[in-house]
Amino acid sequence: MTNPEEILPGVIFYAYLSTERKEKVCFWNHHTLVLQVSGQFRLETTEQTIGMTAGAMLLIRKNQLGTITKTPLPGGNYETIIISLQEDLLRKIALEEKIETDQKYVGPPNMLIPVDEFLQGYFQSIVPYARRTSAALTEEMGILKIKEGVKLLMNALPGLRNFLFDFSEPHKIDLERFMRSNYQFNVPVEKFAQLTGRSLAGFKRDFQKTFGIPPRQWLQDRRLAEAKHLIENKHQKASAIYLDLGFESLSHFSHSFKKKFGKAPTVKND
Repeated sequence: MTNPEEILPGVIFYAYLSTERKEKVCFWNHHTLVLQVSGQFRLETTEQTIGMTAGAMLLIRKNQLGTITKTPLPGGNYETIIISLQEDLLRKIALEEKIETDQKYVGPPNMLIPVDEFLQGYFQSIVPYARRTSAALTEEMGILKIKEGVKLLMNALPGLRNFLFDFSEPHKIDLERFMRSNYQFNVPVEKFAQLTGRSLAGFKRDFQKTFGIPPRQWLQDRRLAEAKHLIENKHQKASAIYLDLGFESLSHFSHSFKKKFGKAPTVKND
């Protein structure tokens, strides 16, 4: 089976693993609800680190970059159900239910949801569709399930209406601070522009004004400088750090490092 497997295309997914996996670059276009069936889930962003085990639920805010580590427990497997709360559907729910936001959401971008008996029942009602591919979830049933989940979330935490139904465009944020915190994520410049609330042209213009060089050049230089620091001062091997610094392959990293510093990225006495 593919991993994650689509239970409802583009909306509900099921992930099953028997060995640990770390996904370095995750970008969430939509609010996302994660239901942890078994194993351990760990989310790391520049602002938060959140872990959860079986039975927990996590709500992830849209327009973020982060790292996910999926770990099966000894003798067991890892299972999660992921529900993408797509904006078009949330807009439809807002119209149907006459939901309006009364203020800007200012809480944490990602939060563990306190599981009450209603949410627990909701959780358990989805698991059979994930585990049994023969138990087909039609599009109509899937949409109803998502609507039910959204209503139960707001019942458990009424303040979530300002989280879920804020459809405003991201405002411009401090570009320098954001880039220095997120340079290691290997995503297109267009994504960085979106996350800082800018058009691509506006991002490149503001970036040049802030850093004095184009985004791609700055990203390469910043990643290589951090690599040099980790190798020379922390004695870390190139093979252990290149992915975490946004390089797609060890050969690309080694070539770039040697071109920049005139030597191979090796720890002394290797």
